[in-house]
Amino acid sequence: MLKNNIEELNDTSIKFLNPFLPFDAKNLTKRILELKEFAEYNFTKKELIDAATKAEAEYQKCREDIHNKGKEALEYMEKNNLKGIVLAGRPYHIDPEINHGIDTLITSLGLCVLTEDSIANLAEAKRPLRVVDQWMFHARLYASAEFVGKHDNLELIQLNSFGCGVDAVTTDQVEEILSSFEKMYTLIKIDEVNNLGAVRIRIRSLLASMEKRLARKLNDTPNGNYAVNKVPFSKEMRKNYTILVPQMAPIHFELITKAVASCGYNVELLKECTPKTVETGLKYVNNDACYPSILTTGQMIEALESGKYDLNRTALIMSQTGGGCRATNYIAFLRKALKDAGFEQVPVISFNIVGMEKNEGFKLTIPMFEKLIRAVVYGDLLQKMLTKNRAYEVNIGETQKTFDYWMNKCKELVCSTNTKQFKQSIYDIVNDFEKIELNTSIKKPRVGIVGEVLIKYHPFGNNFVVNLLEKEGAEVILPDFMGFIKFMATHKITFNNLLKINKTSSKISKIAINLIDIFEKDLKIALSNSKKGYLPPCNIWELEEKVSDILSIGNQTGEGWFLTAEMIEYIENDIPNIVCVQPFACLPNHVVGKGVIKTIRNKFPEANITPVDYDPGASEANQTNRIKLLMTVAKDNLKIQENSKKKIIEENNVENTKLVHK
Repeated sequence: MLKNNIEELNDTSIKFLNPFLPFDAKNLTKRILELKEFAEYNFTKKELIDAATKAEAEYQKCREDIHNKGKEALEYMEKNNLKGIVLAGRPYHIDPEINHGIDTLITSLGLCVLTEDSIANLAEAKRPLRVVDQWMFHARLYASAEFVGKHDNLELIQLNSFGCGVDAVTTDQVEEILSSFEKMYTLIKIDEVNNLGAVRIRIRSLLASMEKRLARKLNDTPNGNYAVNKVPFSKEMRKNYTILVPQMAPIHFELITKAVASCGYNVELLKECTPKTVETGLKYVNNDACYPSILTTGQMIEALESGKYDLNRTALIMSQTGGGCRATNYIAFLRKALKDAGFEQVPVISFNIVGMEKNEGFKLTIPMFEKLIRAVVYGDLLQKMLTKNRAYEVNIGETQKTFDYWMNKCKELVCSTNTKQFKQSIYDIVNDFEKIELNTSIKKPRVGIVGEVLIKYHPFGNNFVVNLLEKEGAEVILPDFMGFIKFMATHKITFNNLLKINKTSSKISKIAINLIDIFEKDLKIALSNSKKGYLPPCNIWELEEKVSDILSIGNQTGEGWFLTAEMIEYIENDIPNIVCVQPFACLPNHVVGKGVIKTIRNKFPEANITPVDYDPGASEANQTNRIKLLMTVAKDNLKIQENSKKKIIEENNVENTKLVHK
């Protein structure tokens, strides 16, 4: 963000280094010796090892000092019969400029203040938690909540920042831990505080609750039982359970569910989304969670409430990425919603390839994996054919008719087809769409869509942005879903390259990407033979190279560097107009989406990029106006481009005439 948005850093007199570095002495040393950024310093291996070892020792000493100070504070409280507040927040929240001096306010009320990391070593949160522990900070936070729960003279206040993504995960979990000990949970959003009067009232309420609880002198100590009881999907359930799948990408998920069903599962895709779906999601999901989790959870709870399904023979399935994005915790959001809605008996299946949650009754086998890859290839192809031909078709509705035919055909092919049939079907699809008559006499602005993976494909999630763009006269290009899968597969390779870890996983990932390329080989050939100018499937290694001078490939959370790379790919393929869609609270996408726009515009002056936020409370009028403005600029640029071409042609004709006369 600094590199791409602070112009002063372009000054040649300023040296700005921002490499990704591992946080252990051995690999840190190895990495620094490799990086060209450090070449001029001529560090020796011995110097680096010595420095890194001393730094690690000092870091551990710092942690020890913090733990000792926490112990000292607890002893002081015990000796003087005092009460204390554990002020839990992200490390930078201790800055008085950020927390508005809340710690000083608390001490002025006669309370002691401790940080969460000063006592986190004294307890350990019960496992399994409902949520996935994604960060070290989270682990400390849950441990400190456990410690507070067991001590009558302590309460916890959590500070968080608006838009700080995964805090929507932690706040719910901390509340569950404290509630299990019958303690009040207090959350303060520090960037919504105008004055400390309201905070003072909140703290006084917390103290009153504390006094009231102590006055009751309960005979039974609260059990602190907050560990989640996960209902497994067993082998027996596979025989007679219906598995509900939330809608994420209409074209692709129609095919994906058929592929899974052909492997012996009773799978049903939840196709419909309505405003009521959003209301249901908001009712059962933390409202600071991102829009995709609200939509998918709302859809599944709504289905269970419909009365259509036998609740004792129904399961839910949800993808789980395993990275730093909140998508890793969508299942945690869903389990809390099931509990709150009274559907705790419904099992949740985690669909992941990173070895997270496992269920005996659902296995990702090699035959299923192969069918899923074919489903995604078909989905990408049909998506290209539909949007390209629909924009220029002479006979309105012909494209949709051809699409519907091949969608039904592909549902059959994805379930039972051999390699030869699969390859031939790719050419047959392209040939059938080639027969559609197009009117390209009037050139339309080409608009690409990038952004958060669910929002860019889900029509309801993006307020039917494709329809709006086409209505405004655009040819819309949606990115391949397979591109995102390839990007996910590069993660372990990147870890190995940048941090010198996961060597075996890196090799497996390279094999997986090579296999995907084999599946896409005939798709590339068929598209290259077409005269209609379809965007070919991406080469993930080329995209990685293209983006390297804008941001590091170490940016992996959410859509990571791949989102930036997609924008560059579009522009280099004559698609200069881009709508960048993301949930408002999706912090990573704001970094790799909005955060790089300035640099991309400097590099590609023709770039016409509009970021649009989508959320339950987002203004549809504002979204529409931003897209209409993008289209106005796109049409003007296209007109200038066409006039410039005409002028060049006319000048060439004049020159040719002169030459003939001469």
